[in-house]
Amino acid sequence: MTQISFIAILLAMGYLIARRFGQIAKTIHLAKPIHITNSKERWKRVLLLALGQKKMFEKPFVGAMHLLIYLGFILINIEILEIILDGILGTHRIFAPFLGNLYPVIINFFEILAGGVVVACVVFIARRLSKSIKRLDAASHRELQGFPVKDALQILIIELVLMSALYLMNAADPEQSFIISKHLKSWLPNENLHSIEQVAWWIHIIGILSFALYVTYSKHLHIFFAFPAVYYSNIESSAQMSDMPHVTNEVNIMLGKPGEPSNPDLKFGAQDIKDLTIKNALDAYSCTECGRCTEQCPANQTGKALSPRKIMMDTRDRMEELQKDPNSTNVLLGNYISAEELRACTTCQACVEACPIQLSPLEIILALRRYQIMEQSDAPGAWNAMFANIETNQAPWKFNPSDRLNWAKS
Repeated sequence: MTQISFIAILLAMGYLIARRFGQIAKTIHLAKPIHITNSKERWKRVLLLALGQKKMFEKPFVGAMHLLIYLGFILINIEILEIILDGILGTHRIFAPFLGNLYPVIINFFEILAGGVVVACVVFIARRLSKSIKRLDAASHRELQGFPVKDALQILIIELVLMSALYLMNAADPEQSFIISKHLKSWLPNENLHSIEQVAWWIHIIGILSFALYVTYSKHLHIFFAFPAVYYSNIESSAQMSDMPHVTNEVNIMLGKPGEPSNPDLKFGAQDIKDLTIKNALDAYSCTECGRCTEQCPANQTGKALSPRKIMMDTRDRMEELQKDPNSTNVLLGNYISAEELRACTTCQACVEACPIQLSPLEIILALRRYQIMEQSDAPGAWNAMFANIETNQAPWKFNPSDRLNWAKS
């Protein structure tokens, strides 16, 4: 019955996790596809930024703590394979006989790593509860109010529970003795060791499966999506704005140059998810809500409504809404992101430079602002005057181009 129960739980959780990823993938593909080149450079970025976490270490202390949790997630979970096989086959530490003396060395390493995870989680919980980091304080940033703060703390607490279950499971094993858990053996009643080990084993594996499902509804989805997001990131200079090919085409036609026939159904910029690109959608699901982008944003620093982190979170929330209700009449521009936020952006690229995994709130802002101005004709009077001057005088100022150098004559 134990094996049957385990297999049933494993299959059920596997189905729920696979279904959730399928829903997310379907939602991401509502956005427009993109064409990329230079895969060699892109894989290099994946290794440095996503796997190697190069930009995380711009803040060394936080980078080191995050690396501990990251390594713990990757390496300790190798043990899941043994737990799954034990659960299916009804065995106990199936790899121990095959690995011999190497087996305790491996588990000792996992226990040391688990200790690092515990330390890092405690540090991060303390940082959040102390409210000493302004970019993580919900009172200072409205986008963090409610679920985001709870989500961050819940993930850290779950990690602590999983590591505790690992230590308890190892400590209750009468046949094994490992570097850290052996110190807990004296606290456990000998007559109940088997029951304690079984309970800890179930808590550990069900906790891991539940964690894997919960992550798909959490900001920690970046564990999976950071890799494709970095792969599809812009490998050109971050100061280079993307052009609008259909606008270039129209200009070429007006100038008598070769071009494609005009398409009256083309839309300038983006109003909703379907007008953004798959890269923008991946960015939204990959955002860790760390707030480094908002912390560096000059508009946010001066009290403007703009928060690049909120742009990413709003985009993700809109995709989640479309997933639940494909017929929703809401749109990203207006219902989620306001004109005031878009106009506050100076396109300085600080948010892109600050992001540890090269996400770009700016690309979404530019796409929405292009729609706002070119489709809705919604721009402040000063902007319209500047646009008219550029069109007639080839400069933002209301001077005849022939008079532009008159200042040098005085």
